[in-house]
Amino acid sequence: MKVKYLEFENFRNLENNKVYAHENTNVIFGENAQGKTNLLECIWLFCGGHSFRGSAEKELVKFGEKFFKIKLTFDGQEREQNVEIRYMGGKKEVYINGVKKKSGAELIERFSCVVFSPEHLSLVKAGPGKRRKFLDGALCQQKLKYAMFFSKYNQVLNQRNALLKDINRHPELKSTLEIWDDNLSMLGAYIIQQRIMYAKKLKENAQYFHSGISEEKEILDIEYVSTIKEINVENLEDIKEKFLNNLRDNLKDDLYNGFTTVGPHRDDINILINGMKAKNFGSQGQQRSAVLSLKLSEANLLSEIHGEKPVLLLDDVLSELDSKRQSYLLNKIDDYQVFITCCEKSNKELLKKGKVFSVANGKVTSE
Repeated sequence: MKVKYLEFENFRNLENNKVYAHENTNVIFGENAQGKTNLLECIWLFCGGHSFRGSAEKELVKFGEKFFKIKLTFDGQEREQNVEIRYMGGKKEVYINGVKKKSGAELIERFSCVVFSPEHLSLVKAGPGKRRKFLDGALCQQKLKYAMFFSKYNQVLNQRNALLKDINRHPELKSTLEIWDDNLSMLGAYIIQQRIMYAKKLKENAQYFHSGISEEKEILDIEYVSTIKEINVENLEDIKEKFLNNLRDNLKDDLYNGFTTVGPHRDDINILINGMKAKNFGSQGQQRSAVLSLKLSEANLLSEIHGEKPVLLLDDVLSELDSKRQSYLLNKIDDYQVFITCCEKSNKELLKKGKVFSVANGKVTSE
């Protein structure tokens, strides 16, 4: 999968432009707060219509303007394709090869990226929410069905939590919980099953990469930790029934707390190095090696599933890695199309590989 060119109008602070990409390496150079990450964010939106920074669509419109329009032309699925996203008047429109689509979700499985930023380097030591976000982000790119189930699950979860709070004031509403519980357990069972299956594949790939980084001195392991115990991952109905039983068993606690205390929204993954929790016992270098292995594994799995390599977006991550890990990363991504942001032109080998862009006050120029 290769980006050919990117067009943007009124997007963030970027000056309206049409940028032609190199098929291998694209180095985006500039000082902080000039618009480098905005350029990566613009590309990322074509994966599914959402910002990897969690920004609302209205925040993507350039200050003083009322709309933004972005276009991407890329080679993928053995042909040239183009996608356009328009946002105006609080509404988003998505066009794929000139055909208007119902939502940005239809971009999933069409164009794929893997983004790696300094924020990801804290994945091991951060709270479980960051690790769940990592799993869900990867799975949403792989399967449109997962993205739909995940979105619906969060809607039902929010409605159930609101009902739990209302029941304390209106006990007669308690009888309506059964409907929400049934929907939540059905949707949640699929999410748990897909996460466990993905975590297993992720581990197998990440172990290979981590072995290389550590020169075969360390073994990386990944364990999915679910609040729903003793489940048969092969049996979706079994997961649903156990989840439903857990919701019933924990109802008293849920009513007391005012939120749902069990389910995939409370799950986590343990990241282990030589059998020890990396979060508690790993050095900063070991933790960063583990994250590097996970991100490379994510890219590799997307390649296997879609039959072509995703585009890689590296947002100022090289400056956060030592020279050994920088070299390993650059060696492993050599056959991907890559967009790398950096503040300094210190890596001469990297600059020779492809094309260099400068970003200053939102203006993108090719050197």
